[in-house]
Amino acid sequence: MAASPSEYPTERIRNVAVLGHGGSGKTTLVDALCFVSGTSRRRGSVEEGTALTMHTPEELDHGISLQLTPAFAVWKGTKINLLDTPGYLEFAGEARAAVRVADAAVIVVSATHGVEVGTERVWRYCEERGIPRILFVSGMDRERADFEGVFRQIKALLTEKALPVEIPVGEGPDFTGIINLFSERAHLYHEGSTSGEYDEVAIPEAYQEKEAEWETELQETLATTDERLLESYLEGGHISREEAIEAMALSMATGDVHPVFCGAPTRAWGVRALLRKLVELCPHPGEAHPETGTVPDSGADREVHATDAETLAALVFKTAAEPHVGELSYFRVFSGKVTNGMEVVNASDGAEEKLNHLSIGMGKDRLEVPVLHAGDIGVVAKLKHTHTNDSLCDPSRPVALPGIEFPRPDTAVAIRGESRTDDDKLGEVLPRLQDEDPSFRAVFDGELHQTLARGLGELHLQVQFERLARKYGVKVVPERPRIAYRETFTATAEGQGRHKKQSGGRGQFGDCSVRLTPLPRGDGYDFVTSIKGGVIPSKYLPSVDRGIQEAAAQGVVAGYPVVDFAAEVFDGSYHSVDSSDIAFQVAGSLAFKAVAPRCRPILLEPVMEVEVVTPDEFMGEVMGDLTSRRGRVQGMTSEAGRTVVRALVPEAELYKYSAALRSMTHGRGHHARSAAGYEPVPEHLAETIAAERGKAAEA
Repeated sequence: MAASPSEYPTERIRNVAVLGHGGSGKTTLVDALCFVSGTSRRRGSVEEGTALTMHTPEELDHGISLQLTPAFAVWKGTKINLLDTPGYLEFAGEARAAVRVADAAVIVVSATHGVEVGTERVWRYCEERGIPRILFVSGMDRERADFEGVFRQIKALLTEKALPVEIPVGEGPDFTGIINLFSERAHLYHEGSTSGEYDEVAIPEAYQEKEAEWETELQETLATTDERLLESYLEGGHISREEAIEAMALSMATGDVHPVFCGAPTRAWGVRALLRKLVELCPHPGEAHPETGTVPDSGADREVHATDAETLAALVFKTAAEPHVGELSYFRVFSGKVTNGMEVVNASDGAEEKLNHLSIGMGKDRLEVPVLHAGDIGVVAKLKHTHTNDSLCDPSRPVALPGIEFPRPDTAVAIRGESRTDDDKLGEVLPRLQDEDPSFRAVFDGELHQTLARGLGELHLQVQFERLARKYGVKVVPERPRIAYRETFTATAEGQGRHKKQSGGRGQFGDCSVRLTPLPRGDGYDFVTSIKGGVIPSKYLPSVDRGIQEAAAQGVVAGYPVVDFAAEVFDGSYHSVDSSDIAFQVAGSLAFKAVAPRCRPILLEPVMEVEVVTPDEFMGEVMGDLTSRRGRVQGMTSEAGRTVVRALVPEAELYKYSAALRSMTHGRGHHARSAAGYEPVPEHLAETIAAERGKAAEA
């Protein structure tokens, strides 16, 4: 149960994305921030399934965050919108959405595992958007916690501009407090407290030398950000806490410094200091760079500033569907203000919408508010024409804001309904899942005769199918996707196709001689005519072309389309009465079928370019697995304990590869793939594929 919200002007708002690798402690930190600030009156637990921002049945079943979930804390009269995000790469679209609408980020790093692949990924997202970042080393009370080791990793793998502003007093079971380098005081926590209460005391003697070293580095770094501060510092002065905070905020805004904090969110230790710094160091929306939108009618650019004085421009960054509620649209107000019941226009299609039951999100709850000022984040239900990445605007001045660049889904699985009723509903409900998660796609493939669902990995797809069953009552059966094989020629041959039929009345006659020649891979199909003397009238040549293409689509080796060849018509004959378009179409088809088997046809398979990122200690297993999948390594680079492997791997060998890689690397490896073209299938495998295709055709 959360406290009742008040009205917050722009300068009293902070929008913060909470990011990090899975298991680093993001959700626990958000829960602690809200509890300590008083906006949440119940302390939750990830392990017990009661965390504030981890509440869907799928999240509780899997024990991890699976979606972006907003909450808010209030500290010293300032509202801090917190966007909790999943840490696993298969849900990277949620992290991208959070970064798009945040003005700052807290990157949570595990005190025991350090910088992981997910940490690096979300750091890059923030770099691309250029937002200020705070690093928080979480879990300082855990066995094997190592603050200085993690800090070295941060410097090596993320940024040289990281700068501690807190250092721990003890580590692991001996962790008892933090030393704040701004105040030069120690916070020693009360054992057993639930809200992070502490005694502020002088720095313990054992830590005075270390504190002096880090505090000097902080002073020197901040002094270089301002000529006045530098002059004062060089003359032997000391930068005051107020001056240091101001200098740090400016340095964060320019990306010159990234402060490092630490704590133990499970005990709420370090949380009060972080709340204070989120208010003091992070920019309010009015201080962030203005957005550049597009005017729908003219296509002209227009700057959008976070001020109530401008007309409304808001971006929908998340869509969720809830039983008995309908669709929920989460949005960030980039300019103007929103009032309950306000009528707006969707800039993407000009549709009008009414914002009823204006609310702010607090985990699974929504708290109704009368107004949201420029820069704030809100949610409304039951918009009829609005989806993720749409812009909601004042009808008098519509503007389309830049949307979220969601990652491309590249892992596919075929699905069918568990029952005929489920199958019939798929076309209706799959688009709704796509509205909720633009990183998910599902389309019917006419060539493969399967519905293909695409996501960012097997776990991502599994969760979508669980949502499909829970929200819409549609159960699906995942199947291995069929492979879009192709066939081609490796030799040139020629022959005749002759179609003659007499049935009492007007007959059918078409006769053509065709030469089939292989083309380079990827060149497609080319039809050439070298007819001389009008032995085939030109009006019948397109029919020959159609006949050849129809026959090529049926294949030669295993019934797959033939590609990358040229068909040349060089001779033939016709009958002035019995020849027709259909007769020459049949003749073209017969010519192809007669010649193709003599062109040494082979089977081609789609090959993917795969980039695998793995910690060095798992390199051997990853390389061995790629080899077993007929992969060919194209190159490797290694840096700071991680290796990037680039390989070409047949698509047929990549089924469920995400799960296999996750198992091999203990969840620390990830991959991306893209189509690289087609290559010949080894002969022994081609025979097996042809035999299986034949059995399927008979069935």
